[in-house]
Amino acid sequence: MAPSAISDKPKVLAFTYPECAGEEYMKEFKAKFQFDVLEATTREEVIRKVPEKVASSGPYDALLIRMGTKPYEPFDAELLQGLLPGCKIMVSGSAGYNEFDVDWMTKNGVIFCNTRNAVSEATADMAIFLMLAVLKDATRAENSARTGKWRHDHSPTVDPSGLTLGIIGMGSIGKHLAHKAAVFNMKVQYYNRNQLSAKEESRYGAAYCARLNELLSTSDVISVNCPLNDATTKMISHEQFAKMKDGVFFVNTARGPIVDEDALIEAMETGKVRRAGLDVFEEEPEIKQYFIDSDRCTLQPHLGGLTNASWQRAELECLENIRSFLETGKAISPVNENEV
Repeated sequence: MAPSAISDKPKVLAFTYPECAGEEYMKEFKAKFQFDVLEATTREEVIRKVPEKVASSGPYDALLIRMGTKPYEPFDAELLQGLLPGCKIMVSGSAGYNEFDVDWMTKNGVIFCNTRNAVSEATADMAIFLMLAVLKDATRAENSARTGKWRHDHSPTVDPSGLTLGIIGMGSIGKHLAHKAAVFNMKVQYYNRNQLSAKEESRYGAAYCARLNELLSTSDVISVNCPLNDATTKMISHEQFAKMKDGVFFVNTARGPIVDEDALIEAMETGKVRRAGLDVFEEEPEIKQYFIDSDRCTLQPHLGGLTNASWQRAELECLENIRSFLETGKAISPVNENEV
């Protein structure tokens, strides 16, 4: 697990420069580590240029992958093989990591780190924004204002106060969401793989639902905030929508494939779901035409965590993971440490 001994300094490669980390931080980082950037804008370029870069300047001990890397996905053997066997840690600026082949990394002795806290609050803010938008019928109201219809038939809209918010996934994003929902005098309940401690439940004013169906059948607003994995793919489908209250408000800021979009469309057509706020989609950047055409949907292009503060926190968290690993042999937030 030791860094490469080819250079006096351990070598770090980034697919794009972490400009949000700040030059003062980067100056200090570069004093300890050789830091290079791969000039590539497409997946094909990365596949071609990584072996060339390793041959000319490597081998590299660490790889940094910023947020906003859709053109390179997926991060698999085909893309990253050229960094082996020298590279021992790969870090991502994103919280979710379904686009990374962590199993492949583990088999090759590579530590993988995501960012655990960088985008959490910003994503919770997006969930609040979409929740308020669907409660206030904002998309339809804006369309009416822009087309000269004024209020049309929009009033009255719905107050969040007194409604029950059901949070699916009570990690850091869910906790931020629960905390913010309290400002609107909402009742908060959650479904999670593991129940929080009594102290945490008290802190966030959240009641635990031991079964998903319990949360679905008793929530006025449902927010999806769990990670995407094999167990959560299409976790919300026809059966789950059927369990929900009639006229429920539905928000997804997690990952598109967690929700069966055909089932959501059916639920919207029958009135089971009154309105939906979506920041993520099954086949993004492609969006189903139904959602584009429906004025009962408020849509965002997966912007939840993409704020200036989140980018800075993500890049600093990535760099600190690398620094810690190269200096101590231990990363701060490894996903697969127990398997490597």
